Amino acid sequence: MAEHNAIIPGALPKQEVVGVGITLGPFATHVDRMVALGAARRSSYVCCVNAHMAVEAARDPGFARVVNEADLATADGMPLLRCLQWFGGERQERVAGNDLMPALLRCAAEQGLSVYLYGGREEVLQRIRDRAAHEFPTLRIAGMHAPPFRALSEAELQADADRINASGAHIVMVSLGCPKQERWMAVMRPAVHALMIGLGGAFLLYADVDTRAPKWMRDLALEWAYRLALEPGRLWKRYLVTNTLFLGLAVRDAWRRVAGGGTGRVAARHDLATPTR
Repeated sequence: MAEHNAIIPGALPKQEVVGVGITLGPFATHVDRMVALGAARRSSYVCCVNAHMAVEAARDPGFARVVNEADLATADGMPLLRCLQWFGGERQERVAGNDLMPALLRCAAEQGLSVYLYGGREEVLQRIRDRAAHEFPTLRIAGMHAPPFRALSEAELQADADRINASGAHIVMVSLGCPKQERWMAVMRPAVHALMIGLGGAFLLYADVDTRAPKWMRDLALEWAYRLALEPGRLWKRYLVTNTLFLGLAVRDAWRRVAGGGTGRVAARHDLATPTR
């Protein structure tokens, strides 16, 4: 198995939005850094931050630490992008998990990196494998595992880490739902010698189980409305509560910036680094 002695480029800057440090930079730059971390087998993780995750972080300081200690925390949701633009003056490109998954699969195939799929249902994982084999014939899926839908013991977590490391995976794509997947990744660093990225519903989208809102709805921050129309019984309460709470957090954040005069810039977590394993 080929080893990759990649040099990890300098960390990207972050801008604080409603208490969460959002990584700045173009979509392609985010992908390049993730691929470099994976190629180096740097134990690291990525959170794709939307309004739901930001609200969860505001509710739970422990979870806020998990998100803020991520190597990258991408601007997944349009409400986060709007806050970056309106309050911080940042013209940030959207870096959504739904777009990152195919981009990372393509880069992994091109650069000879292997991918591990963790989470979701067995049938969904198989559909992902089948589609990826068709779209990226040179891609190596190092392994797949659908864990039980319950809290895992320390022994089970260690077994997961051993299984992933033995597979030689460079990138671990995780779909356990928020906030479970983010907590899992934080616990598994530094045990897992790979880049971990929480992708949640991107698994279902790539497996053609779910459909995505049209681009015009995504651009207008209406993707939530599209999903609500598809699953009103399951999602109405979540979106009503989450969107209302996020709006309140955004107003508070705006007032704090006006009163304090701060920019919201936070220090990047890493500087130049080389592989540790």
